[in-house]
Amino acid sequence: MIKQTAGRDRLGTFAPKFAQLNDDILFGEVWNREALSPKLRSILTVTVLVSKGLFDESFQHHLVNAKKNGVTKNEMAEILTHLAFYAGWPCAWAAFRAAVEVYKDDPGKDGGMFGLGDPNEAYAQYFTGSSYLKRLTDPGETVSLANVTFEPGCRNHWHIHHAARGGGQILLCTDGRGWYQEWGRQARPLRPGEVVYIPAGVKHWHGAARDSWFSHVAFEAPGEGCSIEWLEPVGEEQYGKLG
Repeated sequence: MIKQTAGRDRLGTFAPKFAQLNDDILFGEVWNREALSPKLRSILTVTVLVSKGLFDESFQHHLVNAKKNGVTKNEMAEILTHLAFYAGWPCAWAAFRAAVEVYKDDPGKDGGMFGLGDPNEAYAQYFTGSSYLKRLTDPGETVSLANVTFEPGCRNHWHIHHAARGGGQILLCTDGRGWYQEWGRQARPLRPGEVVYIPAGVKHWHGAARDSWFSHVAFEAPGEGCSIEWLEPVGEEQYGKLG
């Protein structure tokens, strides 16, 4: 759910009705209609603003919003290149100058190929640092697939995937640099393209390197009697020894 307060923050006393329409109708209702995804709405909004040559701070806001909604750096570059032939070369240059600033952060900060998703608030108590979650499937209809993005230094707590039969987890590393460790074993560095199979009953943790964002797709393997047991955090002294 997109919530906006910019109207009330900027114009709440000068133009309260406009502020209410901006925050509650445009962003509160239109942006949250299910007919179009937030990502597609961001692409459409950026396209219109570029076409009109509007590059004020609101354009910067919509670029940031597009990134949050899963528009990757490569996708944004392709969108603006395409628009250059329709909206004009100078407009494209102006848009690129703003986009470079928004997307100049560390590799992986946009969540990689699947997008950043939302703050992982439901599981925040089991993480050290901030993470983001983007569900790729509906677990109620099929197997569970989710893109998890860790900020630099973020890692989840030690945990175990339990199952009476089958179960476990598979990690498909897609972006940045991270770590995986099983209890009693050396930590294993992770990079894009690597696959980690975690059998049920194995105590482990995974997360980002201290100086890099990291994303992986988490696949919950089918099984019977599946559950997750969350344990103690990964100690700072232990984590600090890793690169």
